[in-house]
Amino acid sequence: MPELQHFVNAFDTCIFNLVDMLKHPLLEALLPLADILGIQILDKHEISESDLHLIWEGEVVGGVRRHNLNGALTRLLSAVEIEMNLKVEDMDRIQKQQAVALLNEWGVFNLRKSVESVAEALEVSRFTVYNYLERSEND
Repeated sequence: MPELQHFVNAFDTCIFNLVDMLKHPLLEALLPLADILGIQILDKHEISESDLHLIWEGEVVGGVRRHNLNGALTRLLSAVEIEMNLKVEDMDRIQKQQAVALLNEWGVFNLRKSVESVAEALEVSRFTVYNYLERSEND
């Protein structure tokens, strides 16, 4: 039965690591933000040098891994809908201006082809998005 004991020990270790990860207050606090921010919350045993290390009382307790930018604009447009409590298709002109200002504040327009994508999502022209951006920068 040594094989069974080895399996039980490995299983116990996995469960202990999972429970240990989920019970740390910092990691628990960050879990709801993961989807919204497009990040992955990692256990301290999963992090690499390129990840952001989360330190609690001088000890690394986990990490944050940034996702690639694929789908970032879609996630941010969804976040605008949540923030404004309104679907894009239900927005009037002023609300679309507010949405563009919010996206600009979040740095969306640093992404390549973002003006075109936002214009398409808001069902306006690129020229209109540029006008909204200019207006938001002047306010």
